[in-house]
Amino acid sequence: MIGSGISYQVDAGTETYRGFVIDNVYHSPNDGDIHYNVYIPASYDGSRPYALFFTLPGYEGLYFQGVARNLEAEAFGFEAQKYNGEMIVVAPQLSDWRETSADQTIALLEYFLDAYNIDCEKVYANGYSGGGETMSLVMGKRPELFTAYLHCSSQWDGDLEVLAESRTPVYLAIGEDDEYYGSEPTKRAYDTLRGLYEDQGLTDAEIRELLVLDVKDDSYFRDRGVNNQHGGGGLFAYDEEIMGWLFGDH
Repeated sequence: MIGSGISYQVDAGTETYRGFVIDNVYHSPNDGDIHYNVYIPASYDGSRPYALFFTLPGYEGLYFQGVARNLEAEAFGFEAQKYNGEMIVVAPQLSDWRETSADQTIALLEYFLDAYNIDCEKVYANGYSGGGETMSLVMGKRPELFTAYLHCSSQWDGDLEVLAESRTPVYLAIGEDDEYYGSEPTKRAYDTLRGLYEDQGLTDAEIRELLVLDVKDDSYFRDRGVNNQHGGGGLFAYDEEIMGWLFGDH
């Protein structure tokens, strides 16, 4: 590790799952114990900066559901590795999808930014379902920490004005008839954020570089053998157009 010389309290996990070291615990001095699973490429030795990706799961992947349940349930952390072989992938397992978990996500991210050699121009995140609610709160607090964010099958709870000031690119993906949230909250977030960018004087072309709304109809899911649009949001991890946007040039 590299960093500022701060002494961090971290309990390293002793087991692995598909290349991830699981059930690590960062003892944050301000935000308590933060459980996470992490994939660190074998080539990482701290001598050069690596990209960083945070993936926050839905309810089924929270810590009380069981260690590494997020990795078992969702593919974002694995599929991400196909886009950048020199990227550390962090899969936190938090306790809920509210303010405490948002603050813990920020604390964990700041730990990785300080303790590892990270390319600050390549810091990405996705949040699915409840994890999207958490990440939207993060993006309403510290959006400047991220290069781009993918919001999947969720609703937006964070401060859009703070996000608009940072101009961090965001991709909003959801099923038209998402059984849990519906698509209307996502559409409203898009309209609000687009309006904020228009108020800043940005052109349509400039806004398209910062903001994407992708509402999938029923055929998107049925053609892939899935009948549930909310659970089907996990398919976005395999969608090269969506994931390619996240890890593309911004």
